[in-house]
Amino acid sequence: MKITLIIHSLTYGGAERIMSIMANYWSAKGWQITLLTFDDNKIPDFPLDSRVTYIPLGIAEKSLNAIIGIWNNLKRIRILRNAIINSDPDIVISFMSRINITTLLATRWLNIPVIVSERSNPEKSYLGWNWQKLRKWTYSFADKIVFQTQRARDYFPVKLQNNSCIIPNMVVLPAIKKQSVEKVVIERSLIAMGRFVPEKGFDLLLQAFAKLKDNYPEWTLTILGDGKLRPELECLRNELGLSDRVYFPGMVNDTYAFLQQADIFIMSSRFEGFPNAICEAMTCGLPVISTDCPSGPREIIRDGIDGILVPNEDISALAAAIERLISNEQERNYLAAHAPEITERFSVKKIMEMWEDVLVKVTQKEFIIQKSESNTAKFR
Repeated sequence: MKITLIIHSLTYGGAERIMSIMANYWSAKGWQITLLTFDDNKIPDFPLDSRVTYIPLGIAEKSLNAIIGIWNNLKRIRILRNAIINSDPDIVISFMSRINITTLLATRWLNIPVIVSERSNPEKSYLGWNWQKLRKWTYSFADKIVFQTQRARDYFPVKLQNNSCIIPNMVVLPAIKKQSVEKVVIERSLIAMGRFVPEKGFDLLLQAFAKLKDNYPEWTLTILGDGKLRPELECLRNELGLSDRVYFPGMVNDTYAFLQQADIFIMSSRFEGFPNAICEAMTCGLPVISTDCPSGPREIIRDGIDGILVPNEDISALAAAIERLISNEQERNYLAAHAPEITERFSVKKIMEMWEDVLVKVTQKEFIIQKSESNTAKFR
């Protein structure tokens, strides 16, 4: 099997991580994998099997205006089309809306099966009017559309839903062993992580934690990550009197060291696609509190079994859930004991079998069409 994978980049991010796992998994099976990225980063942030052909195309430059944007997109389509042809794939898989649109246009009339995958929440991730229209039009060209959640699937017209399936993210982590390591968090620690952007809701988390600071002075909050909102979040932390209780270590190489030493993981997002951070925390045996945001947490967390879901953007409810676990060690231990079961529920083997089932169906469908067209041609 020869597969060409396409994504914007292989820099830090959930979709990028999943695509690198897929590339390595199939490469290990002896399949011929080509991975094309739109950026020009020659050294990806995620490790790739040496057998994966990795080609950064360098077509991700921003456009100064609409006219230049049209020209750049036409150039992207041409360069991507040539790269796909040169990779000679049996099937193409692309991730993320704009990349999917460009891929479907680049593969038009090439007679190559194409699977596209939505990796964010389409209700909240507004592309702009032109791209929104293009997505609905071009997605009809896809041989299959892969969504991560039912809610993301429901956003699209029924015709597109009928040509789709749901495949969640897999959970894969390096072997984690409890061992004596340098302390990276203070005991009695809440932890969160993600990009410092509005959708992650760290402002909500700070306000919720502030409600508890006086009653639980021994507890601290560590938020891993970085981004454009860092100055605003630091100001809010100080305004809430949390300067000595909330820590922003920035981007860290070993997030698992932090997760292993924390007591409770919190996700305060306003919206998500399929949050890998929750999965990573649960694999480390952490009880999880998450907003029931669209979409992803409800598909991952079994409320009351391995985590707690709270109403979206409800600061008081988030504070109440945090206090509930802070004050109840027995419930924390119960949730923590069940959390690692996620590694079985979303194992690499299970998820990759779902992907391979789609590959078989799509390539068989394509084969049948080609065979039918060939037989028709004989009788012309």
